[in-house]
Amino acid sequence: HYSMGGIACGNDGATGLPGLFAGGECACVSVHGSNRLGGNSLLETVVFGKLSGAAMAEACGKRQMPSPGAVEIALGEEQGRIEGLLARGDGEHVAGLRAALRRAMFDHFSVYRDKDTMTEGLRVVRELKRRCGSVYVDSKSRVFNQALVYALELEGMATIGEIVAMGALAREESRGSHARIDYPARDDERFLVHTMAYLRGNVVEIEYAPVRLGRFPVKERVY
Repeated sequence: HYSMGGIACGNDGATGLPGLFAGGECACVSVHGSNRLGGNSLLETVVFGKLSGAAMAEACGKRQMPSPGAVEIALGEEQGRIEGLLARGDGEHVAGLRAALRRAMFDHFSVYRDKDTMTEGLRVVRELKRRCGSVYVDSKSRVFNQALVYALELEGMATIGEIVAMGALAREESRGSHARIDYPARDDERFLVHTMAYLRGNVVEIEYAPVRLGRFPVKERVY
């Protein structure tokens, strides 16, 4: 399916991080409702992919090559983390944790939701995220190690699961595929906003950003 949301960016794909551009499904250009599979999701990818590509080409011609120091430090830290993962002799298995995470998201964060169910789901997801820190990879290969890829993907999925849980709990309304049984009405006064998630250290923090409205008035879908 198609993912709603993504990296916050402008019409040209530029993000808040200088030099980083996003386009297509990984991006959020504030066109929700026009980017569904039943609508214009592929058109969105083509249009904003082209705009992002042109903006990147122009930006590259104006920027000086940055110092590689910070990137080299980050690369070294990531290589060390992966080496530590591969060196681990035992621990949690990826398949079991992935299945548990999938079950937790299905049981607690399906379309119809309520506070109590999601609160328990968030507790479960955070416990699974903690357990991901001791995941074990059977294959120690440094070449095309699919088991390592699955382990790294699992870490990302656990973080995204926590973001989904926190954002859904905080949004006390029903909108689109987010249907709160305890808050059945849509609330544009409080929640006509984008949910913004930031990973600061290892802590997820939720903030909000205004929606960039266009020429058409906002109204509830009633069909």
